[in-house]
Amino acid sequence: MTQHRVPEERRPANEGRKAAARNRAALVDAARAIYSEHGLNAPLSAVARRAGVGQGVLYRHFPDREAVATAVLEENVRQVERTAAAQDTDLPGVLGVLTWHLTESAAFIGALHAAGAGGSSGVPAYAHDLSERVERALRAHLPDGHRLAAADDDLMIAVAMVSGAVTGPAREQRERRARAAWRLLGVEVGPVRPFAE
Repeated sequence: MTQHRVPEERRPANEGRKAAARNRAALVDAARAIYSEHGLNAPLSAVARRAGVGQGVLYRHFPDREAVATAVLEENVRQVERTAAAQDTDLPGVLGVLTWHLTESAAFIGALHAAGAGGSSGVPAYAHDLSERVERALRAHLPDGHRLAAADDDLMIAVAMVSGAVTGPAREQRERRARAAWRLLGVEVGPVRPFAE
């Protein structure tokens, strides 16, 4: 019996860590989209399908639904921090990126701001940490005397209020409601967009 082997030059290169990082990023983006559209009870198989990977790849990166949610929130916060650290960034610019994440990740937002807005003792430690990181990123650009600086917790209460307004099945509707909430709070928000490299 003759074995058929694929010649070396035709075999795809094993991209190892590059492929793993790319798959993880695709899974985070897919989870954000799937849960935004269908809620947190959407099946993990839908996340894997949207990312273009098998369920085995998903479970290699994220053993359960909570790990997926944590990864999405972590990436959201990282983008807010990177925006805050960029040159020529101001508070409206950082709020624009935060608002984009509020509208894109509506299903995850309760965990993001609950601790920072005086949440309950049932808030996971990672949510408290993420909330503190968002607050630090925003405070770095909060001018003295700004309406969100009147009391220590005003800033994160405002974020909680805006995230509470982010409802609706369509992203455009959620963004419109978020912008209206910021406007009612008297706060200027820059372009609502993800972090731009």
